[in-house]
Order: sequence, then structure tokens, then C-alpha cells
Amino acid sequence: MDMTRFVNTFGRYLRAKYGEKVHKISVNASFTCPNRDGTKGIGGCTFCNNASFSPDTTNAGDITAQIQSAKKKVSQRTGAGKFIAYFQSYSNTYGSVDDLRRYYDEALSDDDVIGLAVGTRPDCVPDPVLALLKEYQDKGYEVWLELGLQSTFDASLIAVNRGHGFAEYEDAVKRAKGFGLKLCTHLIMGLPGEVPEDTLTSFDRVVELGVDAIKVHPLHIVKGTQLARDWKQGRVKEMTMDEYTHVMAEVIRRAPEHLLFHRLTGSGERQYLLSPEWAMKKWDILGLIYRKLEADCMTSS
Repeated sequence: MDMTRFVNTFGRYLRAKYGEKVHKISVNASFTCPNRDGTKGIGGCTFCNNASFSPDTTNAGDITAQIQSAKKKVSQRTGAGKFIAYFQSYSNTYGSVDDLRRYYDEALSDDDVIGLAVGTRPDCVPDPVLALLKEYQDKGYEVWLELGLQSTFDASLIAVNRGHGFAEYEDAVKRAKGFGLKLCTHLIMGLPGEVPEDTLTSFDRVVELGVDAIKVHPLHIVKGTQLARDWKQGRVKEMTMDEYTHVMAEVIRRAPEHLLFHRLTGSGERQYLLSPEWAMKKWDILGLIYRKLEADCMTSS
């Protein structure tokens, strides 16, 4: 199964650009979010338990030590020799520019780290932060601003306690593009109140804004979240694997040629996942998407 037949993958982009395998490694710099610390709300997003998708770095420590440990594990598993430091947990631009510079500089002090991927919220990217990221890009580093949007529907964002709307995302994208930064947008399929096809609408909207890359994964109901409590009370409709792969195949069909896919699904950690169980079957999901796309070729031939 060669998914690159149909998908412009981030991994292929990195290998073509750098001539070798490059892998992202997660870094935790102890950030929080404005919908956790009381600035915009408390409790965070109803689906969020960071330990469910970044367990190795949930307990933040010395950034250099985190990178050294992750490099060893990842290189043994994948053979990668170069790395992108992925500031993943919570909102990684939610701090002073001086603090951000210190964290990012420490990550880039490792000779094997060729760039940064900075995950954050659309309402946490003021111009001074964008200017800082542009500085690193201008120095030749691979820099990606990863904006967690999840949905373009304001009602859905309110339902999961995001604390921002689509308008803030639009503004963030326009300003980041003004700085010439590369943008990846995160979407979640299956949010409460949505049907899977709503992800197609969200996808079309973000593509129209000119983003460079996309990440999609199914809604994970994980332990320790408000969503998990709602699910246990029967208030959350579960999506099937067939529904997910059907829509993901259509997302790929609609994607412009330049668009990179950083992720087609996400499995999280089994110890935290309550539902859907099929989300742990990454290769089954990818295989089903592949077969749907391959069927297109057979039909058109």
C-alpha cells in the first residue's frame, strides 16, 4: 500500500527536501491554554486530555533532555537522523515572546533538529509571535505553525468549549500568511452535533483560505474529559470506521495538488481511549481509505 499514489504526504515532502528521513518529536514546555487558565474559560476543550496523545511528554522537563530521549527512541524505531521539534501539548505560543524564544532556541540548539512545528490556537498568535517564527524561518529552519481549529462551525466550537470562533481562525491565517509562514490546520471529524460530511465543509473552507497542510483525525473519547462523561450518559453519537474513511477519501479527492497531509487519522493511547475502538486500528483505516481511492482508478480506467 503506497498512499503517496493518492496523497501528498508530509513525510514525502520532508524526504524530498532534505534527502533523508525527518521525523517530528514531541516537546512539552509546560504551556497552558486561555480556556483553561480562566482567561477565556476553565476546564479546556471537552475532548482534551493531553496525556491521551502525548503521554511521553505530559510531564514536562528540560527541553534538551526531552529531545535527547525522543531522538534515541525515534531513530531506533524509524531510522530518522533529522528531527523537527514539535511543541505539541496545549497552546505553544501562549506566553511572552522572550519565553517562547528561549524554548525554541533550546530545541534548535541540537544539531539534528532542523526545525519547529508549533501547535497552538488561532487566538494565541499575535503579530510579535508570528514575527518570531518568521525569524527562525528566515534563518533556514523548517517552521510550521499548526493551528488547532477542529471545525469551522461556531456552534460546534461552542459545544466543545473551544473559546474561539471561526472568525479568529480566519484572522490568524491571513496574518500568518502575511508573514510568509507555512500553515497546517487540525480538524476533528465527528464532533458532537456534527455529521461526518460537515468535515467536508470545514475542509473546503480552510483550503479556500490557502493553508499549506491539513491534519484530520476522528473524535476520540478519552478518559478524564467532559466528553467522556457525556458519552457514558449516552449523549454522544459514535461514528463508524466506514463513515470516517468514506469522508476521508472524499477529502483526498478534493485536495488541491499542493496541499500536504500531515495526518490522515490518529490513534492516541489505548490506555486512555474509551471510544471508538476502531481508532486504534491505524493500518486498517489507512487500508480502507486506500482501497476506496484505488476503486476510483479502476472505475475510471
